Amino acid sequence: MAICSARERELWAQFDALQLGSGWDEEDIGKPQILVEDVFGDSHPGSVHLNQLSEQICRGVYEKGGAPGRFHTTDLCDGCAQGHDGMNMILASREAICDMVELHAGFVPWDGMVLCSSCDKSIPAHLKAIARVNIPSVFVPGGSMRPGPNQTTSLVAGSISLRQKQKDGITPEEIRDYKLTGCPSAGACTFLGTASTMQCMAEALGLALPGSALVPATMRDILAYSRKAGRAIMNLVAKKIRPADILTPAAFKNAIVIHSAIGGSTNATLHLPSVARELGIELAPELFDEINHKIPHIGNIHPSGEHLTEAFWFAGGIPAVQWALRDFLDLDVMTVTGQTLGENLEAIGKSGFYTRNEGYLHNYGLQKEQVIIPVDEAAETGSIAILKGNLAPEGAVIKYSACEKDMRSLTGTARVYDSEEDAHAAVVAGDLNPGDILVIRYEGPRGSGMPEMLMTTEAIVCDHKLNGKVSLVTDGRFSGATRGAAIGHVSPEAAAGGPLAYIHTGDVISYDIEKRTLDVVGIDGKIMTLEEVSVVLEERKKTWPLKQPPVRKGILKRYTEHALSAMQGAGY
Repeated sequence: MAICSARERELWAQFDALQLGSGWDEEDIGKPQILVEDVFGDSHPGSVHLNQLSEQICRGVYEKGGAPGRFHTTDLCDGCAQGHDGMNMILASREAICDMVELHAGFVPWDGMVLCSSCDKSIPAHLKAIARVNIPSVFVPGGSMRPGPNQTTSLVAGSISLRQKQKDGITPEEIRDYKLTGCPSAGACTFLGTASTMQCMAEALGLALPGSALVPATMRDILAYSRKAGRAIMNLVAKKIRPADILTPAAFKNAIVIHSAIGGSTNATLHLPSVARELGIELAPELFDEINHKIPHIGNIHPSGEHLTEAFWFAGGIPAVQWALRDFLDLDVMTVTGQTLGENLEAIGKSGFYTRNEGYLHNYGLQKEQVIIPVDEAAETGSIAILKGNLAPEGAVIKYSACEKDMRSLTGTARVYDSEEDAHAAVVAGDLNPGDILVIRYEGPRGSGMPEMLMTTEAIVCDHKLNGKVSLVTDGRFSGATRGAAIGHVSPEAAAGGPLAYIHTGDVISYDIEKRTLDVVGIDGKIMTLEEVSVVLEERKKTWPLKQPPVRKGILKRYTEHALSAMQGAGY
């Protein structure tokens, strides 16, 4: 087994003295040393409990003869950033957290690394860091929050907030009741948003232990998985299995298959390519579309479906989906168990995992087949689509599994806004009409840091006049909780001179999910050929200046000046 830093210790005796002064035992110095890093902090429920998981990880490391060192870089919460400029910082935080892990992993020559997080940007940050640092590594998901009353989620906030702004018969008692029950425990929000999706992606990639994604954060199982992860890293160190041995092109394809099957967040189309890029692997947008054309959508999970993530884990979670779709997967890929995916699925099937946890599902009067639909009963293929056309030459993304079928194609009048704040105000004020296509631009990675549009999408679906009748097109991104006809990641973005910058209110936009198209088909209300539209947009480009960003500094300046397009993962 590797022993950390034997050569480095001979170079500088203070190395040992500094570790001993930090509480390490003299015997620890000769053991394999493991970086244990989490995003623990008081920032939100997905992080507040992670110190307990790291404690168990450390115990597992000690059990197998290693010495753990604990580090923390607290993450941010999209929910806390809604409605103000703090949302512009959220995607940039992915890069900052990844960079901090790289720094922590690089200043000491660790033998291995275990990273632990629960939520939207910290998980992809950790996966990027694992790929970048490329020492033996295990990822530990932070699990799922408990359900709210009547199997609700924190997304009740959408209706509450809209009614507060519109003063629509809401009482102080109703607002207080939501605040006291909307987030009843630690863990990631209990719908298949980006946080839950990325827990699933970590497991589907082979970087998290089988069955560990979306464990209820209040159950003993999550502590057991954490302890087991501490043991697992020591096995990887002994076998010299590195992330590059696990994160192969086949592993990424496997993850996209699972993403398609469960109806995962559109943000995975940002995060998976950005992780792959760390290893020199290109995940083209077309690969997502190719896979979504053939994989049955079997995850009946909110917001695309009915049930919450806790129920999904009780029904068998990612291993159950992998087993159901094993004919679509490469079962020979390596994983953090030191065994292949196929070997893992055989082992977990024999362990009693499915029958034991299905009993929890029965507490809610549910059967497994209601949550994970049998493949031959799936009503739909795939869950997301990549659209292209003269409005999105590089592509755009929509989660059609969360969109009503009668809104999967539409030709409508564009209502154009240069910020989400202005667009949201228009929705709240009742300025939009059924059939309109709401356009929000200058919200891409270069424009403002690529904030999510959840406050606006929820305002639309919670308004009975607009729900199912208004679509949204943006170069920004969405929450994984987004419902409705919401098309995002339009690339090139407006701030980079994409076509989105040169349309205005009154132009006509048409999209068709089945045909995978997104086009401007009319100018100032007049339907035209695509060639005629192209001529008009080129003329506008000559005379319409791009909106200039405000003066920025620090990380947001660095991020917005250097971020790649959404179709390339929106990283540096």
